[in-house]
Amino acid sequence: MRKVIVIAWLMLLFSAVGALFWYNEWVYHLPTPIPENYKPISQGKIIKLNGSIGADHSKPLFLHFFNPDCPCSRFNVSTFKSLVRQYGRKVNFVVVVMNNKYYTAKAIQDKFDLNVPVLFDTSIAVSCGVYSTPQAVLLDTQHQLYYRGNYNRSRYCTDEKTSYAKMAITGLLHDHARLIFDRLALRAYGCSLPNCTK
Repeated sequence: MRKVIVIAWLMLLFSAVGALFWYNEWVYHLPTPIPENYKPISQGKIIKLNGSIGADHSKPLFLHFFNPDCPCSRFNVSTFKSLVRQYGRKVNFVVVVMNNKYYTAKAIQDKFDLNVPVLFDTSIAVSCGVYSTPQAVLLDTQHQLYYRGNYNRSRYCTDEKTSYAKMAITGLLHDHARLIFDRLALRAYGCSLPNCTK
């Protein structure tokens, strides 16, 4: 009788863990709700940026919108790092932190193990039409919006066939005037701003 109770308890526990995992996967695959006051920004629009970031037009600019409290953002860290390693000589990379509760630029750089500029200016998200994390924004050398969207259709960013951010960088570097992406690339998935909610 004791074995039956233990087996039943373990089955219940594994079922609960499986259901929780399935629920989280299902929630992730739902698009992030579009805010009521959202103003879409069209491709080709010039994005005005302040400071040294706004003054540098020597290379395309890749803005990584990141919330340290967002699980989707945390899953994305290795993908962003690989893009910086692969394209860091041809593209300027910047992390835009969307949650400044208690983080410093150094803490974010340590989290990524990268020495890239870190900004805490949430107005950049509004300028670029970003309302969730993680999101990628790629600006050409004139700071015209070339791409705003997801890194990948996979939660863990492991699907090479849908490496949207990487495709955008490659397209811009090869002078493709305009790439056509599917709705999974352009519809925001992840944590809503400004808080980490779904």
